[in-house]
Amino acid sequence: MRVLGVDPGLTRCGVGVVEGVAGRPLTMLGVGVVRTPADADLGRRLVAVEEGIERWLDEHRPEYVAVERVFSQHNVRTVMGTAQASAVAILCASRRGLPVALHTPSEVKAAVTGSGRADKAQVGAMVTRLLRLAAPPKPADAADALALAICHIWRAPAQNRLQQAAALHARSVPPVREVPKGRPA
Repeated sequence: MRVLGVDPGLTRCGVGVVEGVAGRPLTMLGVGVVRTPADADLGRRLVAVEEGIERWLDEHRPEYVAVERVFSQHNVRTVMGTAQASAVAILCASRRGLPVALHTPSEVKAAVTGSGRADKAQVGAMVTRLLRLAAPPKPADAADALALAICHIWRAPAQNRLQQAAALHARSVPPVREVPKGRPA
């Protein structure tokens, strides 16, 4: 499985490609950051993020795209930029028919380090170890993108089995008949 992980951001959008399957050693195929100038027009910044992600999709041909799920932050301006960059990543993948998975920061941290409360240094250290790298990827956005890809590779098989089981269960359970109020069943 080849996954492009995207740690969305308007100034720095982390991107990383990891290949492998759960239970086997993983391989990093690329890591980087799509940067935009903070003083540029919002539209130009979003186009730059789109162009950067499209280049990564063209170059690495992932089968899946894993994007960090935007969560509420105290700084509304920051969360808006993150949400906008996230939407661009989802759009780029969807345009190509690639499945997109959203993972929360705590899911990613728990998958990679064993703790949903791990700090950036711990995530970077585990990404370095898991991918057998000489040093942690810099900046942290790049390491976070790789962590997203790793998380998806490890979680996708279990998530797929759960979705299949739920679909099977939904087909086998008869629909619940609604009884109007005031009438015995």
